[in-house]
Amino acid sequence: MFVEVNGVKLFYEKKGEGRPLIMIHGNSEDHTIFLEASEVLKDHFEVYLLDSRDHGQSDKVNELHYDDMAEDMVQFMEKLDLSNVVYYGFSDGGIIGLLTSLKSSRISRLIVSGANATPDGVVTWLKTLIKVLYFFTKDSKMKMMLNEPHIKAETLKQISIPVSVVAGEKDAVKYQETKLIADSIPDARLRIIPKAGHGSYIVHKTLIADIILEETKD
Repeated sequence: MFVEVNGVKLFYEKKGEGRPLIMIHGNSEDHTIFLEASEVLKDHFEVYLLDSRDHGQSDKVNELHYDDMAEDMVQFMEKLDLSNVVYYGFSDGGIIGLLTSLKSSRISRLIVSGANATPDGVVTWLKTLIKVLYFFTKDSKMKMMLNEPHIKAETLKQISIPVSVVAGEKDAVKYQETKLIADSIPDARLRIIPKAGHGSYIVHKTLIADIILEETKD
């Protein structure tokens, strides 16, 4: 299905019934990374799997900015009149979730995995790889990761809903960055997944479904 928001058409799939759960993928991915998890989650939630702008089947754009992608989410929830939303975001999807939670009261529970608050929050090898990829491709997705986000600790302090900040023990986001995000959000819960990498417990895995169910049981 498609919905027009913020000047772009976003593709999404919907499955299940219950409390709305929005799931947003990472950079250069699409909603299909969550297909396995959504088969578990659809028995507990009304699951919305989206392709972010310039990803998957959603509209392409000339420039990418996290703030625009957050506004897409705000308008998506408004267009579909979703409330009491559980938002789950992986990597870029987590960054978008942090920003969206500051823009909309429709999200009542936020779970982010492998999110960073600054471009320097990722490990050195990944930042080097992104630079090399951008040098050769001039891909706007790589450019965005090199230059954004810039979410300050005092901004994160304004998030007033329950938040779980999740990362792998061997994540591509620095542990100090993950901890800073968790420490800056009032009463946020920090959860480190043993032996896991950036997306090893998420991409085409049902483990992330178990984590979401555990983090939303209260």
